[in-house]
Amino acid sequence: MADIKDDIRPEQLSKALGERYLAYALSTITMRALPDARDGLKPVHRRVLWAMRLLGLNPNAGFKKSARVVGDVIGKYHPHGDQSVYDALVRLAQDFAVRYPLVDGQGNFGNVDGDNPAAMRYTESRLTEVAQQLLEGLDENAVDFRTTYDGEEEEPIVLPAAFPNLLANGSSGIAVGMATSIPPHNLGELCQALVALIDNPKVQDRTLLKFVRGPDFPTGGVLIDSSETIAEAYKTGRGGFRVRAHWTKEEGARGTYQIVVDEVPYQVQKAKLIERIAELLEQKKLPLLDDVHDESAEDVRIVLTPKSRTVEAEILMEQLFRQTDLETKFALNLNVLDGGLVPKVMSLREALQAFIDHRREVLERRTAHRLEKIAARLEVLDGYLAVYLNLDKVIKIIRTEDEPKPKLMKTFSLSDTQAEAILNMRLRSLRRLEEIEIRAERDALAKEQKELKKLLTSDKLKSEKLIEEVKAVDARFGGKTELGRRRTKIIEARHIDKIEALAEEVATLESTVEREPITIVCSEKGWLRAFKGHQEPSEAVKYREGDRERFWIHAQTTDKLMMLATDGRVFTLDCAKLPGGRGNGEAIRAFIDLPPESDLVAMFAHKSGRKLLLAATTGHGFVTNEDDAVAMTRSGKRVMNVKAPGEVAACKAVEGDSIAVVGENRKLVIFGLDEVPELARGQGVYLQRYKDGGLLDVTSFSWADGLRDANNRNWTPSELKDWRGARAQAGRLVPRGFAKSGKFGSTTDSAD
Repeated sequence: MADIKDDIRPEQLSKALGERYLAYALSTITMRALPDARDGLKPVHRRVLWAMRLLGLNPNAGFKKSARVVGDVIGKYHPHGDQSVYDALVRLAQDFAVRYPLVDGQGNFGNVDGDNPAAMRYTESRLTEVAQQLLEGLDENAVDFRTTYDGEEEEPIVLPAAFPNLLANGSSGIAVGMATSIPPHNLGELCQALVALIDNPKVQDRTLLKFVRGPDFPTGGVLIDSSETIAEAYKTGRGGFRVRAHWTKEEGARGTYQIVVDEVPYQVQKAKLIERIAELLEQKKLPLLDDVHDESAEDVRIVLTPKSRTVEAEILMEQLFRQTDLETKFALNLNVLDGGLVPKVMSLREALQAFIDHRREVLERRTAHRLEKIAARLEVLDGYLAVYLNLDKVIKIIRTEDEPKPKLMKTFSLSDTQAEAILNMRLRSLRRLEEIEIRAERDALAKEQKELKKLLTSDKLKSEKLIEEVKAVDARFGGKTELGRRRTKIIEARHIDKIEALAEEVATLESTVEREPITIVCSEKGWLRAFKGHQEPSEAVKYREGDRERFWIHAQTTDKLMMLATDGRVFTLDCAKLPGGRGNGEAIRAFIDLPPESDLVAMFAHKSGRKLLLAATTGHGFVTNEDDAVAMTRSGKRVMNVKAPGEVAACKAVEGDSIAVVGENRKLVIFGLDEVPELARGQGVYLQRYKDGGLLDVTSFSWADGLRDANNRNWTPSELKDWRGARAQAGRLVPRGFAKSGKFGSTTDSAD
């Protein structure tokens, strides 16, 4: 038995990891996350459509079990989990998820409430007419094919795509270091823009925007962005669109009314939306709303009842838009694979041009393929005509020769193909009428051949043909059809000022809170509550078992509570909306999206105009204006950039002219406040450098007044002169007698 030798090769771990991670990242980008700019599909969707085509699941054919489709996909083309493939198939069939469905589903395919579809063994599917447009031309050498993962089958690299699927249906995905988010659009508008761009390749972006007015979501809704915002988003390929639910006011008896929401924003689950409104009602955060209930059947019908008939419907809805997903922002990140290979963020014009270039190539390849077929058929027809001109001689050769094929080829100068076709002719084809039909077919093919050759050599004729194809797609699925009519309404620019005025009115209404003193208490484990009046720490305030006091803040109900997390984000809450002091309070994470791995560093009442000194364990820090740090959303506002494993360690109100920094190594350095930059956001500069450990505490103070430590001892300038230096130095060990904790004392205006 031969000796078995291990194939062990020495290689640097960093190099091996880098190469393998890069290969994984590229695979994720090209094979999973980003769509191809040409057909707007990811590989899994393309393989689903290809497998369904091979199964004969055409729009006019019967349905087959979805499990059969999924089995073919994972067995032949896509060796991944069956559930992920089924999820992709389901999404292509959901008319509330895809603007122009590519799969016709029969059975339970989920709903807008967020309910899951039935298992694949219960549902059936087939292709739609739109999907047929994507697949048309696959038998005519329109695109290249490649072998599948096991080398036994072939699959198309990209679909011919007579339908502009990328923009019509949109796409979303997250890769390694990049993502894509493309909203669906109206096909009729896209077709008009395509015709304009084919007709004049130098057409300006603003001209295209006369046709493509904005996204057209399958669930409808109302787009409320200004034309300038929309234009900028389409020009750069990055931006966002504000979408609101569509609502109407239904009058009742004696002046009463109710509001009916009949369209919700795209990708908002109706059940969760109603649950959120009910939660806000219970928390008494919607003072103008009395009740909400769902009367939906096949359509959406959410009924909102105001507190009284004197409540203005517009103000009530504006309050709901501010606090719920009745208004959302759909991001635009037109990041696609250019040519199926290179990730690129395209503008609207570039995305349309990529589709046109692909269709031009498909047209050329299909034309060349058709010319080959015509040439082959003309060769056979010429052979048939040779038979009719010398019919008796041909029959004689066939009857008398043992090998008639070579004799025919030599006698009549026939090709092998022609001779074979003649020998395979049936006797009934020798009638006179057949000769007339062959001559007619030959003349028609010759005429078609001439026109196709002319088409291949003329860019103008190609453009005309492309325009004809686009108009044909528009006629079948465009704005004049039930499927293609625009669903998302667009608010005109003159109405946006009214919306903004309503928003200001609601903000004023919400801010009309009686000013009262409160005491905010937050425990070590993040349980928050607010007591009436200004109270001092007391044993009467109880905590959960194993928990204890952490933050104790005096504030007013009109204040904003600001919190800084270790990941560098600042969160803001209205003090008037904090939970009461009864019980143990509520978890802070119920109000803000604080990640599990992050913790709070500081909590304080906002003071307009105040400057804050932020510092991280890495020794970096900077000064920021507190007004710039106020956050408006649950997810907070990123103020300090921190590189892992570093964390934000301190937040202090700025006062005086000097900065003191102490590290975990108990080394202290003091320098001028003017050495620290003021930033709205960033990593900052080095305040102190460390070989081991990191930053322990930082503070600002007046050099003339001295520095106070945690033991409340005040160190005079003469005692600290040896520690006075420059920013980014390592410093010296703290003076003898300094607080053992190594920390500084609190200032009169501390942000902690």
